[in-house]
Amino acid sequence: MLIAVMALQGAFIEHEKVLNKLGVKAFEIRQKKDLERDFDGLILPGGESTVQGKLLRELEMYDEVKKMIEDGIPVLGTCAGLILLAEKLFEDNTSHLATLPVTVKRNAYGRQIGSFYTEQNFGNIGVVPMTFIRAPYIESVSNGVEVLAKVNGNIVGVRYKNQIGISFHPELDNDTKIHKMFVDMVKNFKLRKAA
Repeated sequence: MLIAVMALQGAFIEHEKVLNKLGVKAFEIRQKKDLERDFDGLILPGGESTVQGKLLRELEMYDEVKKMIEDGIPVLGTCAGLILLAEKLFEDNTSHLATLPVTVKRNAYGRQIGSFYTEQNFGNIGVVPMTFIRAPYIESVSNGVEVLAKVNGNIVGVRYKNQIGISFHPELDNDTKIHKMFVDMVKNFKLRKAA
C-alpha cells in the first residue's frame, strides 16, 4: 500500500510521520509527474487552502486530482484539505476541487486566537484528540454525507463515499485512530479494485 500526501504547502510531513508509525509507505506529490505513480490513497493536509488551490491549478494537477477523487480513490482532507474538497464555501463564491457535497465556513473560529484543543467522539472509533488551528467547520451537508463528529454543535468531521473531511489536525496529536480509519478505507478500496 502506498499513500500520497499532497506536499504543495502546509502540514504534510506530520501526516507522513503518522503513516510511517502505522507501517504504511507514503510519498509526496510536488509536481504533475508525481501523479503518475501508482498509489492507493491521497491526503490533502492543512495549511493555506487558497495557496494550495492556486498551486494545484498552476502546476496543472487540478483536473487529474479532481478526476482521481471522482473515480473513487480514498482521500482524507484535514483543515485546508477539507476546504479544497468542499463543494461550496459559506459566503464565498470560490471553490476548489468541489467533490465533497458540503458547505464549509472558513476560519470559522476566528484567526490564530481561535485555535483550541478538545477531545470528542469521532464516528465509531471512539474519542479522539482534536487540535483546531484557524479551523473551518462544516456549515451544512447534502444527502448521503455521514456526520462523524461535532464540537459545540458544529460539524467538524464527515464521510462521503471515498472522502473523509475534517476541520482539525489529527496529525498533530499522538492518537493514530483517524489515520488508521483512513488506512482501512484504502485497504478496502484496494481489495475492491483487485476483485
